[in-house]
Order: sequence, then structure tokens, then C-alpha cells
Amino acid sequence: MLKAIETIYRGVRFRSRLEARWAVFFDACGVEWEYEPEGYDLGDGVWYLPDFRLHGVAGRGGSVLYVEVKGEMTDRDREKINRFSQEAPILVVGNIPVGEDIDEITDYISERGYSFPAGGPYEFNFETIDGDYFVAHPGVNLNGKFELFGDDCTYLSNRDDKKTERAYFLARNARFERRADNA
Repeated sequence: MLKAIETIYRGVRFRSRLEARWAVFFDACGVEWEYEPEGYDLGDGVWYLPDFRLHGVAGRGGSVLYVEVKGEMTDRDREKINRFSQEAPILVVGNIPVGEDIDEITDYISERGYSFPAGGPYEFNFETIDGDYFVAHPGVNLNGKFELFGDDCTYLSNRDDKKTERAYFLARNARFERRADNA
């Protein structure tokens, strides 16, 4: 297994470049984020530290959303995230979606969100208040706010495609300095 490269972005030390790229995406979407704000005791000696807590998320019952960034998901990760999701809303993401335009990015997210591994949690898939699941397309709405859009043209029609496409482009292409002391 490859070791992730610690990365500093906006003065925050991230455990991986992938996490830093998601921070770039959140900044480009104009949403307030905290990195690893606090750990949670899930009981039975299980502790969990979500990667991000977002504030001011539009289109939800509450404005707080947790985000877990996973390059590879282990059974232990799966257990912790599933247990945490019983207490708070959490979105699991992997690599920054690829695509030359918003349509290709949307297709990437939909494909990943409908590739259900046994037992979840599912990348880019989100449980709604009524217990249903949908593919969640993170992006910017027409009012300039960060939102999770459902995988349906009626939801996606409220997305600002240009701003969302730009946010993914900036995150994918972000360059970070590598410091010799890895600090």
C-alpha cells in the first residue's frame, strides 16, 4: 500500500493530497469547512475522526455535513462510517471526479454512486431524511451556495454548472509545495 503524502494547504496539514484537493474544492464552492474538527466515541472502544465538517450547506434539513475522504475503504473504515452515519449526516467521497466538462463529471459521480459495495457506505451516495438513498452531486447552486444535488435532472437543474465545473477543475489541478522537512 502506498503512503499518502502529507500536504499543507491554507496553513492546515492534511494527511493526504486527496484531502487537500477536497479542501480546494470546498473553497471554490464557497463553503466553510473544518478539517478533522473533533473525534467521536462510537462506543465499544471504537473512535472515529471525520475528515471534514462543512457549515452552511444549502438544501438540507440542517446546514452541517460531515465528509469522509477515502482512497481505499477497509472493513474497519466501513464499520466506523456506518456507525457514525446513524448519528450525523456524512458523505463519503473518493478521488476528485474526472471529466472534461460538467456532463462527464456528472457521469463519473453517478457511476461511482451506483457501484454499491456490500454493506456500504457508498461513495457519492447519501441517505436522505426519509431513509432513501441517492447519488449526491456536490456543487454550487444557482444562489452561489454549496449543495448536494440529487441524481435527477430536476435537482441538477438548480446547479450552477459553470461554477461547479470550475471547482472540480481547480481541485483536480491544485499544486502544492513539497517541503524537504515534510512540514
